[in-house]
Parts: sequence; C-alpha cells; structure tokens
Amino acid sequence: MCTGRGGGCMRGERCGSAGLGPAGALSCPAEPWAGLRQPAMASKLLRAVVLGPPGSGKGTVCERIARSFGLQHLSSGQFLRESLGGGGEVGVLAKQYLERGLLVPDHVITRMMMMELEKRREQHWLLDGFPRTLGQAEALDRICELDLVISLNIPFETLKDRLSARWVHPASGRVYNMDFNPPHVRGVDDLTGEPLVQSEDDRPEAVAARLRKYKDAAKPVIEMYKSRGILHSFSGTETNKIWPYVYALLSSKIPPILSDEEN
Repeated sequence: MCTGRGGGCMRGERCGSAGLGPAGALSCPAEPWAGLRQPAMASKLLRAVVLGPPGSGKGTVCERIARSFGLQHLSSGQFLRESLGGGGEVGVLAKQYLERGLLVPDHVITRMMMMELEKRREQHWLLDGFPRTLGQAEALDRICELDLVISLNIPFETLKDRLSARWVHPASGRVYNMDFNPPHVRGVDDLTGEPLVQSEDDRPEAVAARLRKYKDAAKPVIEMYKSRGILHSFSGTETNKIWPYVYALLSSKIPPILSDEEN
C-alpha cells in the first residue's frame, strides 16, 4: 500500500477542497499491458496525479510541484512525443493511428505509461495527462495505490479563452498563451526559433466539443477517486491563486525542498 513519505495511507481521508471565490481499427488486445503487472510499488514513495481539462494550467501546476517537492513530473504527452521519435514498439503503433488521422487509443497510451512507471519504481512521481479515462485509471490501480489526486476546476469561459489563445511548439510541446505567456517574438518558439502552431482542437469552434469530451471521460475517474477519499479539488481562474492551496496540501504529505515564495 502506498503511503506518503513519513505519513499514513490517505484511504478514508475526506476529500479536500479549496474554493477561491470569484478570483482563478487496428486490433486491440483486451489487456496488452497485463504482462507488466507487478507487486505494488514501494510504500514509502509518494504517488500523485493531477487531473484537469485542457487549458486548466495542469502542466504549470505539475512543474511547480515537481520543483518544490522533488517529484518526477511524468507527462503522458511528453512520453508520446518521445515514443514517436524513438522507433520503439509503442511509438510505431501510435504513429500508425496518427498517420490515419485517428487518436492514439487507450490501450496504447496505457501500455506506454505502464512501461515508463516500471522504470521508476523507486521514485516519487506525479502524473500529468494520465489517467484520462476509467480504463486507464483501472490499469494504474493494478500497479500502484495512489496517495492523492488533485483536480483543477476552472470555469468554462476561462478555459475557452485560454485554449483559443494557445499556440504550441510541436517538437517540444512547449505551450504559449498570447494573452499572458506570449513568446518573445510572435509566432516563434523562444528556444529554437521554429514556428508555433495552433492545434485544430484549440480553435474556437472546436473548444466546446473538446471540453465536453474531456468532462464525459473524466467524470467516472473523478468519482472513483472521490469515493476513495483521495481527491482534492481546487477551483479558481488563476493558477497563481490556486497554487498556495496546492502547495499546502503537498506540504502535509511530503517535506518541500523549496518554499512557496521560491516558486
């Protein structure tokens, strides 16, 4: 059973909440990751997940947690980009779907993440972008019992505005927002000088459908973690206003290596 460093298992603990008020067709084996099942990971290590819709600031929160508490920030999107460029089994399979204009299915993403987590059995970690669906959450359950799950609740209008102003550097996944985090030169990545693109999913006409799809898929995942007493929800429109509450929660589970002010 997982416990936080120096702390007991959070099962049975009540769901935490911090309100901020007005202002922040390839064959699919049934269980292709079954051969990766292992005994539960080391109990002294912290295992956490951050959930949130596109545009919620999930990546920023994960980066701050990783920096402040020494957790490994494990992003499913970053692993997928690395897999596509690496030529491994998962990357080859994922590329077959993407080249046909299809989303990479659950079982491929799940297998990729199980392989990555297996490499990190002796590390504290924080998952970003996984699990997105109930099937992924159930697969994660088979190898580890989570200590805490953070859910970011951001108003729809805020998400719509953020996504519509979002541009990305495809090769690295770096995200810019033209309103509050613009690149130094408009339309150009700060580090490489390569052009930025706007995802079809981030165009205004696609945002509402994308958010509805996330909500439908995430609802049973959120309900599962809520029923276990490990879900902590934070609401607001600004990441900087949500962050102190997140920092306080993590500080109760694992000693920080940076103060809140240093972030």
